Amino acid sequence: MAAYENLYWWSNDGLRLHARDYPGGAEGQPPILCMAGLTRNARDFDALAARLAGRWRLIAVDFRGRGESAYAKDPMSYVPLTYVQDVEALLTELGIARYIAFGTSLGGIVTMLMAGPSRGRMMAALLNDVGPEIDAQGLSRIRGYVGKASVFPTWMHAARCVAENNGDVYPDWQIEDWLAMAKRLYRLNSSGRIVLDYDLKIAEPFRVPGNEAGPDMWQGLASLRDVPTLIVRGGRSDLLSAATAERMAASLDRAELVTVPGVGHAPTLSETMLQEPIDRLLARALEGAAIRA
Repeated sequence: MAAYENLYWWSNDGLRLHARDYPGGAEGQPPILCMAGLTRNARDFDALAARLAGRWRLIAVDFRGRGESAYAKDPMSYVPLTYVQDVEALLTELGIARYIAFGTSLGGIVTMLMAGPSRGRMMAALLNDVGPEIDAQGLSRIRGYVGKASVFPTWMHAARCVAENNGDVYPDWQIEDWLAMAKRLYRLNSSGRIVLDYDLKIAEPFRVPGNEAGPDMWQGLASLRDVPTLIVRGGRSDLLSAATAERMAASLDRAELVTVPGVGHAPTLSETMLQEPIDRLLARALEGAAIRA
């Protein structure tokens, strides 16, 4: 695992938020801002950081209610527009003028929402298995598990449960892969039990009728039209359809679409076939930063 420092900042409504800060990169090189999915946290980017840290600075965010970030008093603040405000507060705190955004699922939605206000600041974007339209099947699956507590006596019990629930997402994984995933999803509580590492109340906004509509995400994607963008799709994804991914790529001037076969929602970004596309994206971001310097 790459070395990192714990980074803390305050949200506009007074929550102490956390990120992992992996050092690296040359002076003036934009950092990579990594944002995870709905029930996930900064640990999801450990493998990516192991490959890129040193050459790049990575800042892996725990959204409010996840990981080491504080839980919100108002569960209705667990919505993408609030996460955007939280991340913007982090960028302001650190004085970051330009950055690269890597967003998985919910993190990709936040990336698209930030693209407009960040015009000229977002040097490149990676959208991991998410787009302006979310398939109903995937949305239904997420609603079926988010916010439901699960407690285990050992890490192996947790790993076997994760494997049972996600075997169709990563059909080739072995028990060591599931154990590693369990340690990203869960934490050890003060009673020595293994519990989910997020506030179960993040599910509450899903229960509000019509709340799933949100803003027009195609408009958000349009803000990335001239930004180097890598669209990653899991070949077995039930959240991002092949048709939507192709439409996304066609609507952007500088997009590359890569489908990871045999993987559902979502690729981990540590897949071998993604290394070259990610490196190409980062090289294009550096070219853009040099031009604007």
